[in-house]
Amino acid sequence: MTVPLPTATTRWRCTLCGNLTRFDVTRSSKVVEYVHLDLAGEPTVEEREVVSETIESVRCRWCNAVDKVELVDRPGAGS
Repeated sequence: MTVPLPTATTRWRCTLCGNLTRFDVTRSSKVVEYVHLDLAGEPTVEEREVVSETIESVRCRWCNAVDKVELVDRPGAGS
């Protein structure tokens, strides 16, 4: 089950325990990075562009529930 990312007007909530603040998120990303190597060969990422990103799962840190996270409205977001 794919869980959408929260927006400016929504947030995640665990339907099992009510948690609103702590989640483990597993995601897949495809990125393009500009990597600069110093003279010793140490890499530094100077630019990063996310081409695509998918949330694979969201697990509640309080009760360990998987696939029990939903999007709910943020308080005051509709005002």
